[in-house]
Amino acid sequence: MVRRIDVTGAGGLRLAAWEFADPPKSGEVERAPGVLLLHGLMGRASHWAGTARWLSERHRAVALDQRGHGQSGKPADGPYTRDAYVEDAEAALEQLGLGPAVVIGHSMGALTGWQLAAKRPDLVRGLVVCDMRASALGSASQREWEDWFRAWPVPFATLADVRKWFGEDDPWVERPNPARGAFYAEVMAESDDGWRPVFDLGQMLRARQTYAYDAHWEELAQVSCPTLVVRGIDGELGRAEAQEMVRVLPFGEYAEVADAGHLVHYDQPEGWRTAVEPFLDGVLTG
Repeated sequence: MVRRIDVTGAGGLRLAAWEFADPPKSGEVERAPGVLLLHGLMGRASHWAGTARWLSERHRAVALDQRGHGQSGKPADGPYTRDAYVEDAEAALEQLGLGPAVVIGHSMGALTGWQLAAKRPDLVRGLVVCDMRASALGSASQREWEDWFRAWPVPFATLADVRKWFGEDDPWVERPNPARGAFYAEVMAESDDGWRPVFDLGQMLRARQTYAYDAHWEELAQVSCPTLVVRGIDGELGRAEAQEMVRVLPFGEYAEVADAGHLVHYDQPEGWRTAVEPFLDGVLTG
């Protein structure tokens, strides 16, 4: 079962939330512990489908297409600010009746999760931060992304071309990575001249620049709920920084997934589940 639920986000923006499995069979859905899944920049809710399905065995798991992404609204003028993303997640938890929930976020979604947890501790009972740095990424990083976007050979003639470019031909790919190719194939839509991303690249840069230039340690230290920091061994979050994040968090824990890059949950779903499930069991049923 796949079910879409419309949510009204900050400024009245229409957001699409998704359930990818039937709710738990033991008891009514209102009694099932809630989990909100937040994708990263350029992601979409469907990237969480596998995670949502195993979570839904015992929990009510909902994934959100964040503003500018998936089937949610993509206003030309935004805003694509940190406040807007946090307020959207806050609205989703309240309107879906999930709170207090565990929030699981990947990359930018993880930052949204810990900013929300710092702002509304009453809505977040636990947090999973997947491969997101608390340090500033910097202006050089933003310029690299601008150059990378310009290198995309858009439009792609076929989805096979999408998979091949992002999985093999992209200069950022060090070795063939079919999972990365599949990840980006999910965020493409067919148009008159080929396959193009469902998001606007300019909007993605605007969303990223709102957090790339700043560090987020202070907000991390304000998270009062149990928090698991997860990194892929070959991801963007280094071990030293991840362990420092755990030290800064009042109730921080650490896990890493072998043979995983930045797309931890998508790249190595079994390793991801092994790393995350014990933490969730403790928070949601302990």
